[in-house]
Amino acid sequence: MYKQPQYLSGCGKLALGFNFRNNDSGQLHTLEAIMAAIVMIGVLIFAVQATTITPLTSSTANAHIESQLYTLGQDMVMALDHSQYDQDSQLKKEIIGWSGDEYVWNATHYKSRANGSDTISGPVNELLQQTLVAKGIGHNMEFTFRLDSENTLTSPYIYNGDPSDNAVIVSRKVVLSNNDIANTSSFENRTSIPDMDNTTDFYNIVDVKLTMWRM
Repeated sequence: MYKQPQYLSGCGKLALGFNFRNNDSGQLHTLEAIMAAIVMIGVLIFAVQATTITPLTSSTANAHIESQLYTLGQDMVMALDHSQYDQDSQLKKEIIGWSGDEYVWNATHYKSRANGSDTISGPVNELLQQTLVAKGIGHNMEFTFRLDSENTLTSPYIYNGDPSDNAVIVSRKVVLSNNDIANTSSFENRTSIPDMDNTTDFYNIVDVKLTMWRM
C-alpha cells in the first residue's frame, strides 16, 4: 500500500515510504508457469531426438545399409586387387582371362550367356559367392575402358538384374600393360579392350565397377 510522501522532521528532506504485501497466490502461478515450460521443453527435446537419431525411419535404415554395403564392396575390390611382389592381382588375372562374355548367376554358378558350359571359377568367383551370394546381396560387375582418347565402353561381366534405388557402386582401376597379355591381338578380339599406346608398354586402364543392393 502506497503512503503519501512525508518530510522528515528537522531536516526538510522528503522521505519516501513503500509497503509491499506478499502475494502467495501470484508466486504459485509463476511457479506453475515455469514448471509447465520446463515440461514442454523436455517433451520437444525428446521428440526431436527420437525422430532424428533412432534408425526406425526408412531413410535412416537405408543410409545405414548403403554404408555397410559400400564398406563391404571397398574391402572386396581392395582384397582382389592386392598383389604380391612381381605377381598380378586376382582382379587383373580375371580381366586378362576374360572371354568377353556376360555371366549370370544360376543359383549354383556364374554361367555365360553365350556358352552355357562356360562358367567362372577362381578366387573372384569364390569371394563373390561367399560374401554376396551367401548373404542374398544382388550384384553386378562391369568393365569400363577407353576405346580412344574421347570414347569409353562399358561391358557387363556379371549380371544379376537391375539394381534397386538404394544400390551402391564401388570401383577399382586396373592398369594393363603389354607384358601382362600374352597375345594382345587375341585379347582385343575377345574383350574389345584395345591397346591405347602402341609406342609404349602401356596397354589400357580398366575401371572395374561393382554394384550391390539388398534383394
